[in-house]
Amino acid sequence: MLIERPPLIYRLLFPEGLWRIKRRRRKVVYLTFDDGPIPEQTPWVLDVLDRYGIKATFFMVGDNVRRHPELLEEVRRRGHSYGNHTMHHLQGMKVTARRYIRDITEADALIDSALFRPPHGIMRWKQARMIKDHYNLVMYDLVSRDYSRKLSPEQVVDNVRRYARNGSIIVFHDSQKAAPNMRVALPQAIEWLLLQGYEFEPIPMP
Repeated sequence: MLIERPPLIYRLLFPEGLWRIKRRRRKVVYLTFDDGPIPEQTPWVLDVLDRYGIKATFFMVGDNVRRHPELLEEVRRRGHSYGNHTMHHLQGMKVTARRYIRDITEADALIDSALFRPPHGIMRWKQARMIKDHYNLVMYDLVSRDYSRKLSPEQVVDNVRRYARNGSIIVFHDSQKAAPNMRVALPQAIEWLLLQGYEFEPIPMP
């Protein structure tokens, strides 16, 4: 559970982060996809979302956007929101604040979004302080763990069933690593959420 749903103490470390968006009168969840865009997976995800008539949010690695700018345009064209996931998928705890900010800024030149999510959901407190005036820090309420080779697609879906709640920001990945689980689990998770009466919305872009 410490992975699938981050504990309160971790959320309190980043009070400026958006972890969950509660709605009083409607049951809403926010599907997000990290680590793309790549031609092997992102178009497939977009087609699945179109099939169910739902919108999501894509947190993009700048180097992937550099290589596949047409995929960013396709995400925009289909009405999804999108954000910055650093240029080189840097883990904040492993680099200096200066290098981290430089990497975010480099990605911003390609992505041009005020939404930001740190890779692996990890960064230094100082780094968060430095970006708070320029970006909306979007974290998560539920990690599907579709990237894990220790889990089956059925276990990934079970994570969604167990931890989804009103306002959950849910993480999947449009990456090669996650593909074996994600391609099976994503449609099943969407169908289960719809059956539970959830609506889907993208994270609003400022």
